[in-house]
Amino acid sequence: MTKLGIEAVEAFDDNYIWIIDDGRHAAVVDPGQSGPVIEYLARKRLELGAILLTHHHADHIGGVEALLAEAPCPVFGPADPRIPAVDRPCREGEHVRVDAPSLAFRVLETPGHTTSHIAFHGHGRVFCGDTLFSIGCGRMFEGRPAQMLASLDALAALPDDTLVHCAHEYTRANCAFARTVEPENRDLLARCREVEQLREQGHRTVPSRLEQEKRCNPFLRTRAPAVIAAARAHDAGCDGTPEAVFATLRRWKDRF
Repeated sequence: MTKLGIEAVEAFDDNYIWIIDDGRHAAVVDPGQSGPVIEYLARKRLELGAILLTHHHADHIGGVEALLAEAPCPVFGPADPRIPAVDRPCREGEHVRVDAPSLAFRVLETPGHTTSHIAFHGHGRVFCGDTLFSIGCGRMFEGRPAQMLASLDALAALPDDTLVHCAHEYTRANCAFARTVEPENRDLLARCREVEQLREQGHRTVPSRLEQEKRCNPFLRTRAPAVIAAARAHDAGCDGTPEAVFATLRRWKDRF
């Protein structure tokens, strides 16, 4: 089996564009800008073989048109008219195959951040766009709390050793909020120290392991007694159900 290379190309202030390659061809995930991708492919002498998109926001699809002008290729993504470049629409439970490089993913529909958001799971990794971040989750621009919670639960149900490839470097800020929710969580405190060290050294903090996220990320811990207690202390109207806890955490984080 050909060994795959996976690298994050930085874009804008804090976006990561993930590039998966086999030494000859590359698949690009959520290219919000074309320039950094074109430069990376040229430097590594890689041919663009496919584009994978998780949702329609401009910082995830803004570079698609220019990339296709350079090298036409299949574009996998949600069946959403707001992403006209998609010619391989993907739906829940489908198994999609990329020819060059040779890749196989299962599609998860993960609405909440947007109504048509999807994630790609395969090769021990999940490319989850803006649904799940390390120690955080995406804002709900279009979805409802029940939808977002169901999407996070679906991601949390993946194997514990899954590497979580999110699309932004938000971990340090997310740690600050999570410490407010669970100040006694030793796993979280250890992760926060690790994140500080990584950022001070100029390194990225992702991908993270799903097992670690389940121990540290408050948005995946809506059923944990300490998180329930924190949500109810923050909002007396929170009834302690997972949906209510999630909704309270998300509102709390939005104003943090």
